[in-house]
Amino acid sequence: MKKFSASRTAQYMALFRALESQRPHDKLVYDPYAINFLDPGLRIAIRLAALPTFRRVIQRIIQKRIPGAYSSGIARTRYIDELVQQAVNQGVQQVVILGAGFDTRALRLDFLRLLPVVEIDHPNTSAVKKEKLGTLPAHVQYLQIDLNEQELDDLALNTSLPTVFIWEGVTNYLQEEAIAATFHFMQKFPPGSFVIFTYVDEKVLREPAAYYGGEKLLNDVAGLEEKWTFGWKPGTLRKYLQAFGLELLEDNSAVEYRRQYMPGRTEKGYEFYRVAFAVRK
Repeated sequence: MKKFSASRTAQYMALFRALESQRPHDKLVYDPYAINFLDPGLRIAIRLAALPTFRRVIQRIIQKRIPGAYSSGIARTRYIDELVQQAVNQGVQQVVILGAGFDTRALRLDFLRLLPVVEIDHPNTSAVKKEKLGTLPAHVQYLQIDLNEQELDDLALNTSLPTVFIWEGVTNYLQEEAIAATFHFMQKFPPGSFVIFTYVDEKVLREPAAYYGGEKLLNDVAGLEEKWTFGWKPGTLRKYLQAFGLELLEDNSAVEYRRQYMPGRTEKGYEFYRVAFAVRK
């Protein structure tokens, strides 16, 4: 299982959101909090990225070091934001973020400010986040768990409320047993609850060179002790979720959501990442 620490990949996503926030027009994400998670040198770079020429230089460096990550990550963030809003519009009364990392939706999405938002992560990660962000708004609660020693059932969650679960950037680090246990836990919540989660096409684990940026990424995350361990064949996901009382509503690849949100932008991006959206029946 992925170690629950302030992972390098979580910092990359914060960097991407901070950089996108500096675009003067047509930004997909505005996140004034993301810069707090960056090292001092990167904070300076982000501030300089307000200058278009400097921003393009930073994006070229990112594309060279982690090809495909930026455009896919930013489009994914925007897509998930909109799926969360769909769930809220359909009546959910609680948001639970599993493996919250440096997620800032509770702070930057205005439509969440009237709902309880519960962020669940390892104690070390929660401590870092509190240190960086300071006092939390009243509607946000951090629950700490070490999944090597505890289960989600040990947490004092309100299971009577229709809930939307956000489970971003986690399943590819887990074993199938842990994933199944998490979906089983979601069955405790009422019908009309939703789950939004990311996963990778299992083919990238077998043939990473078949995808743009795949081989380099898998080598890099293994070197960071964040090795990927699990993926699905996209066509099998609907049946898998049915076993947990979940109906698959959307299942889109990075190619699809990048095309939706970045039609006029030319950055290449990952093809193997996917976002799924399901409802509890």
